[in-house]
Amino acid sequence: MGNRIVRLIKAAAGAMMMIMLCSGFVAVGQGYKMYQEAVGEVSLTDRVEDIRTQECYTEYEELPEDYVDAVVAVEDKRFFRHGGVDPIAVCRAVINDLKAGAFVEGGSTITQQLAKNLYFSQDKELTRKVAEVFMALALEREYSKEDIFELYVNSIYFGDGYYDVGSACEGYFGKETEDMSRYECTLLAGIPNAPSKYAPTKNPDLAAQRQLQVVRRLKACGYISDEEAETVAETVAETLAALAAN
Repeated sequence: MGNRIVRLIKAAAGAMMMIMLCSGFVAVGQGYKMYQEAVGEVSLTDRVEDIRTQECYTEYEELPEDYVDAVVAVEDKRFFRHGGVDPIAVCRAVINDLKAGAFVEGGSTITQQLAKNLYFSQDKELTRKVAEVFMALALEREYSKEDIFELYVNSIYFGDGYYDVGSACEGYFGKETEDMSRYECTLLAGIPNAPSKYAPTKNPDLAAQRQLQVVRRLKACGYISDEEAETVAETVAETLAALAAN
């Protein structure tokens, strides 16, 4: 009886594995088709050009190093080393999704997020994720890392009606991006994760908490020292105290 149960369990596990493999192959085929249809309707070159002709478009050279470091640290720490898809992040996401029993984490890189912003919806759906991967690989073939980062920060939402880094910097700080301080860089880098939640004009306390997460990531990734992180944290605390006093 015991051996029979073991055989049944093994057979069921094998069947599940085959179903998962077949589903994966189907998703890859459908995702590639979705990718082809997307670039067939509007080429990648044309889509990129649409972004670059925006009125407030900001070039990579105009972005402070602190801002680039902050975005990379909090969004995609291996951005400058991977080829558009980060296998480590993908494996971590799969494990977390399996633990949760739902699609809760996608392991998306900055390049994948750009691909999604250019062509696809925000739905967490497997076929769309596969299409996003193919688009990310195409972006990495055609454009440099600096180009991809530049396009990314010019196509994400920062809250308060700001759809690019230049508009957000002008709107929140009243200055050009190249003039941002480290404090401002870390604040701005944290907003796109949840703009309605972290926009400083809406929820200054939550924006500050998110900013401190960015600072901790900067320190953990080796971009700033403990002392530099403490300096930013003190500025955040002083700003919150001043807001509370008013």
